[in-house]
Amino acid sequence: MFSLPRCSALRWRPLTLSGGLRTAPISRCTRSQVPRLSHPFTQTSRPQVIQQPKVPAWIFIPGALLVLGGAGVLAYNYNQPFRHTTLAVVRCSRVAEAAILGAIDYKLTFAKTYNSEEEKAEAYSACHTRSARRVLKALLANGGIFIKLGQHMASVAVLPREWTSTMRPLQDQCEPTAYEDIEKMFISDMGTSIADYFEEFDPKPIGVASLAQVHVGRLKGSGERVAVKLQHPHLQEFCEIDMEMVEVSLGWIKHWFPEFEFTWLGEEMRENLPKEMNFVHEKRNAERAIADFDNIRTSLYIPQVKEARKRILVMEYIQGGRVDDLVYLSDHNIDRNKVSLELARIFCQMVHINGWFHADPHPGNLLIRPAHPGSKSPYNFEIVLLDHGLYFDLDTALRINYSKWWLALIAPATPETLADRKKYAKLVGNIDEDLYPVFEAAITGRAALEGSWEDIDRESAPPTIPRARSMIDLSAQTEEEMEAIRNAVVQKEGLLLSVFDVLRRVPRRVLMVLKLNDLTRSLDRALMTTHSTIRIFLITAKYCTFAVWLDESQRLVSEMRSKGLSGMSLGLLWDYFWVWWRYEKMYRSLELAEWWMDTGARLVTAKAWIRGLFTVGGLQGAHRAAAGLA
Repeated sequence: MFSLPRCSALRWRPLTLSGGLRTAPISRCTRSQVPRLSHPFTQTSRPQVIQQPKVPAWIFIPGALLVLGGAGVLAYNYNQPFRHTTLAVVRCSRVAEAAILGAIDYKLTFAKTYNSEEEKAEAYSACHTRSARRVLKALLANGGIFIKLGQHMASVAVLPREWTSTMRPLQDQCEPTAYEDIEKMFISDMGTSIADYFEEFDPKPIGVASLAQVHVGRLKGSGERVAVKLQHPHLQEFCEIDMEMVEVSLGWIKHWFPEFEFTWLGEEMRENLPKEMNFVHEKRNAERAIADFDNIRTSLYIPQVKEARKRILVMEYIQGGRVDDLVYLSDHNIDRNKVSLELARIFCQMVHINGWFHADPHPGNLLIRPAHPGSKSPYNFEIVLLDHGLYFDLDTALRINYSKWWLALIAPATPETLADRKKYAKLVGNIDEDLYPVFEAAITGRAALEGSWEDIDRESAPPTIPRARSMIDLSAQTEEEMEAIRNAVVQKEGLLLSVFDVLRRVPRRVLMVLKLNDLTRSLDRALMTTHSTIRIFLITAKYCTFAVWLDESQRLVSEMRSKGLSGMSLGLLWDYFWVWWRYEKMYRSLELAEWWMDTGARLVTAKAWIRGLFTVGGLQGAHRAAAGLA
């Protein structure tokens, strides 16, 4: 409110202005009588500034950090977009750091000059190892699908050995999900608890992989023992963001270091990971694989699926040993040579005849057990194939061209054969002549056959070491040969970039076929077989020969049917006879070679048995020696 001023006098004081006008009366107040007005807009009021005491920096900064940290924790736990963004930044930075440091390391290592070729080879190998370990550390820290990414890298045959060996431990380094989280997911997906669904359930998993873990239980009612595959619950939430992050990280590497391109890994994960994470899809794959081998006498056995949901798979429980467990094979009197050959036959049937094959066949997905009564196996064992989440198909043209390429690799190295090898490599893998030696090395498991890499043939390989003219001529590598070829390959200009170029060009399904080849070779070595190292190549040659015969004979029969009896010519009949004769001649010669090698393998086993009888001691020692255990 306004208060009225107290004035000492109030009178008119006329003033004369220049215009002759007179002013209105004014009041005259003494200064002491001017009131203190409470209205803020009065000209005589003065704002009073109250100075607050300053908070010391040692209190303010920690307090602000505490408030921000608490807000961040709340946002991370209760705001999904914020949590995803935070994880994306952290995980992406790990991968990007490892990849960029590795690319810089490679550039610096390749740019140096070395006093000798041996010093250069050691420096390159050390650089491979350092870079692989950086990536391994980042993948282990991120976990989840990044473990799967490392497993893919471990199985790519054309990568340097330092990379594949460094990534191989990822097959076994997976953390299990807590039982409480598994229980919540089971109730969410099945609509019932684990205790209500199973009569018994072991909360401790018997196996843990990057995407899922496996428990053992018994079904209520039937009491049947089953294996229960349960997906890690956190994958569903972070799968999409992790895939985006992988693609972004690899895109950065491609932008800054175009020659070190790994974008194919991101593309492969984007296409295949959703399939592997859908267990209903896995059930359909298993059923199709069973149908493909339904009318074939084989030792392959695929467990029956009882029930499948997207994240839960209940299937028949199989008790057996690892396929490369020599002690298990010896205890059950299983011939390790036959195991190796049956593995080769199974995968050759899938690739060359069926055109649809298992794309994740590491030893952890293969079990072996004694054959049960009524089994289709021609031997006393069954090979159990697990984890059917990922399969690839080969169209007819690709399948036949791949088979013809194998036949060209098996044939002696004439100018016509060398031309065929490079022709079919182009059709199968989109590989030109300059990259052909790298591609051939991935197929054969050796540096190159005769005539494939001219400068190695003429300069690098010592004259005392004969180069194989075909796959059939390959013998066990001596240490001298391996060292000579390894040095030649490592020292060849731009080889690592050529490997990256091959990975970029070759179709993904062909890379998976290379993975199958590498598996059969590595298992043949792990089983310590007594037959020749090229024995499994003969099996591949037989299936390739049969595949080409089927394709050509079906084409000719179809042509005969379309023309009818009136249009059929002697030329067509001659073509059919010639195709059949060529097939029979090749197939029977391969069978003869198989018999000769198997006879030699039996003699080696017999010698080992006799040696064990006297040196190890008794029949038990003879048995262990023949089984490769002594």
